[in-house]
Amino acid sequence: MNDDDSKQEEPGNPEGADAAEGLDNVVNLAGGAEDGGAAEGANPQSEPATPEEKIAALEAELAAGRDQLLRQLAETENVRRRAKREREETIRYGASALARDLLNVADNLQRALQSVPTEAREADETIKNLVIGVELTEKELLTALQKQGVEKIVPLGEKFSYDRHQAMFEVPGTDKPAGTVVEVMQPGYVMHDRLLRPAMVGVAKGDPGSPPDDVNHVDSTA
Repeated sequence: MNDDDSKQEEPGNPEGADAAEGLDNVVNLAGGAEDGGAAEGANPQSEPATPEEKIAALEAELAAGRDQLLRQLAETENVRRRAKREREETIRYGASALARDLLNVADNLQRALQSVPTEAREADETIKNLVIGVELTEKELLTALQKQGVEKIVPLGEKFSYDRHQAMFEVPGTDKPAGTVVEVMQPGYVMHDRLLRPAMVGVAKGDPGSPPDDVNHVDSTA
């Protein structure tokens, strides 16, 4: 007999193989369940937005954008108007500081003319020529100021006005209504509608017991 024939085949164990195969299937199923649960947790399902909701969201976004645009346009217009007003005021009143400084020069020229008696002008040719030169200088100065919108205020005989006049004293017995300017100590000046210097004046004083006449009272602090 051959050795191969003498050897007996070992019997198989079908029950053990089936048990091992079943265990592998259980493990695989468990792993698939875990993977599926993880995938489901990572990508939760959400209900899609309805067309009405999408339209409402777009309309709200459009309204917010329109409101922001209108606000920006309004702010731009305000800045433009403010810049235009400031530019116009700069052009209109840019020389106000220089004009105010030149007022004293005009006053001194007028004082110089008033200090020369009429007799001296007629008696001395040199003094006469000097006075003419001062008069021409004063005239040129006032003309230059007028080109910048500066006007002289000499309110003699007018009613006292708080926005253009400064009362220095009262004069009784003038037969003028109370509050009337009867003397001008120093003329005033305005540049367009802005006061450079009030006129210093003396006003008529009313009789005792008589009500004062109405005077122009304008608030110049505005």
